[in-house]
Amino acid sequence: TFPSTREATRDPTEVMAEAPFEQVGKAFVQHYYQTFDTNRAGLAMLYQEQSMFSWEGEKFQGVQNIMGKLQNLAFQQVAHQVTSLDCHPTAGDGVVVMVCGNLKVEGESADRPPLKYSQTFVLSPLPGGGGYWVLNDMFRLNYG
Repeated sequence: TFPSTREATRDPTEVMAEAPFEQVGKAFVQHYYQTFDTNRAGLAMLYQEQSMFSWEGEKFQGVQNIMGKLQNLAFQQVAHQVTSLDCHPTAGDGVVVMVCGNLKVEGESADRPPLKYSQTFVLSPLPGGGGYWVLNDMFRLNYG
């Protein structure tokens, strides 16, 4: 689970300037990539059985299948650097989040440029408003 809109509020002055879906999206992205980079197994709590995940066009559904893919990637250590982030509200009080960024993979030489990636999440509210879960997660490396 992920904190509700109310729990995502960091500073009272930001509430006035930033819509709740923006707060949720930004807090989610920070939590997701910190967890991915330090404790990938911890991502399991963000998914449910109806969750769908795409990695470079390969699709996985359900917590076990998604985590199987995430824990068996060719790299075990990685650092995500978010370069842009867009959030929109969806029907049913969800949030769609599009992220672009850089990936620095373990074992790469320090002078090699990071990989570019984009990732889109559709977050759905938990029943009772206690947070959000990942309904859809689509990841692509950006070549070119």
